[in-house]
Amino acid sequence: MSYTICLIEGDGIGHEVIPAGRTLLEAVGLDLTFVQAEAGWATFQREGTALPQATIAAVRAADATLFGAVSSPLSRVDGYRSPIVGLRRELDLYANLRPVRSQPLAATRAGIDMLIVRENSEGLYAGRERATDDEAITERVITRRGSERIVRLACELALQRRKALTIVHKANVLRATCGLFREVAFAVTAEYPGLLVDELLVDTAAMRLITDPERFDVLVTTNLFGDILSDEAAALVGGLGLAPAGNIGVVAAIFEPVHGSAPDIAGQGIANPLATFGAVAMLLQHLGEVAWAGRVERAIEQVIAAGPLTPDLGGQATTAQVTARVIACL
Repeated sequence: MSYTICLIEGDGIGHEVIPAGRTLLEAVGLDLTFVQAEAGWATFQREGTALPQATIAAVRAADATLFGAVSSPLSRVDGYRSPIVGLRRELDLYANLRPVRSQPLAATRAGIDMLIVRENSEGLYAGRERATDDEAITERVITRRGSERIVRLACELALQRRKALTIVHKANVLRATCGLFREVAFAVTAEYPGLLVDELLVDTAAMRLITDPERFDVLVTTNLFGDILSDEAAALVGGLGLAPAGNIGVVAAIFEPVHGSAPDIAGQGIANPLATFGAVAMLLQHLGEVAWAGRVERAIEQVIAAGPLTPDLGGQATTAQVTARVIACL
């Protein structure tokens, strides 16, 4: 079977890790056609938009997309919008999946194997903001439809794993928004009697991720909570340099390393490609190439255990050396 893969390098080390991801995909030996597209801060400076319409069209037409990293200004710049947030909205990529697994690394806590399922299209990231000189307001948007479809997906994924689901919310304070999310979540999970379902307030969940992360199987939560908790959880298993994510919708899917554009090391050839390789494994899983996804995951684990590793993981290897070793392990 043939597949079309869209590649978006973005900014900074995206120009290094996405070509490494392509090299790995080419080594897999599937019938792949690659399409390059642009997005990010440099694209904005050059074209006046961080997300050209041609890029949206390329992602929509592809079987899957591998996305690098983008640089974003910390202060407001007229006309600039985050391209990954823009793609999520434009293509309705409503689910963000963040696997968190222990790795054979000294900095990793053992016994962790969880999946954080984050609603990816609404919440505080819905973009409804207004401000005066003295006040700034961001509206938190939670809908019944958005809550139902993310919880249903989480239930289906939990059934494929250890059949345990934790609903994370703050309904004791955010009674309208989290109250709706919680209500819908329990209505949906009632349709899945084979699941063990519990709930945690988000602050308690953050604490339990530190004190007892081994207990979790699948967590489902709203946009901002999922963003924060998934980065927290990544710190338990080697950090963002090993963390992949998938943005999943009905008509498109984008897979990415979670780390940023790392301008301090961009162009030095020492960027860690392992998070991108984890995203490649997720991409292959999404395409139905389950055996190849497993082989890529095992190759990553072998390299983490035996090296070579890039400087962020305590080694001295280059991006190219790590890439070559992962491919050799296939």
